[in-house]
Amino acid sequence: MKRRSVVRITATVAAALAVAATAGCGKTVSGSALPAGSGSSINTNFDKLLRECEVVSSDQIGVAVGNATDVEGSFNGAVCMWDVVDAPGGMAMVTLNWYEVGSLNNEKANNDKLGYTTENVTVQGQRAVQTRRPNDPDSCGVTASAADTGIVGWWINYRPGSGHPDPCAGAQKLVELTLNLAR
Repeated sequence: MKRRSVVRITATVAAALAVAATAGCGKTVSGSALPAGSGSSINTNFDKLLRECEVVSSDQIGVAVGNATDVEGSFNGAVCMWDVVDAPGGMAMVTLNWYEVGSLNNEKANNDKLGYTTENVTVQGQRAVQTRRPNDPDSCGVTASAADTGIVGWWINYRPGSGHPDPCAGAQKLVELTLNLAR
């Protein structure tokens, strides 16, 4: 590359940067700088952001999985999870999902695509979908239409083996509790 070309490219890049800087990228505003983490006039109170994870108590989850007493929340986020340390037959995991945009028909269609076994059940007088994974008698999920919009579902996953109650009965009980509290 010739020296003139390098100079021309460098000048073009410098001009583009100067235009960007004068187009509002560097702007002085009135006011005082605040340290990071200090408050502002914007309401940033997120104390109820994950309240759906508290829709049923740990005690109620323990009863639903077989009268367990050691239920520990393990994750709050897009879904809520609990480890049940003293579940019958060993440890279990319980999961709650609550989707504001969703339907039972979509849930059933997705489960069918995954090769899961689904059947319609009734929870508090309304249609719900009970789901099992193939060859997995130790886990089950039940999903119902939420009280206002969307869907709510609970899964129970027991440690493989015997000695635990039917996971579908426990998942259905948790859906019933959720719908009862949400109405």
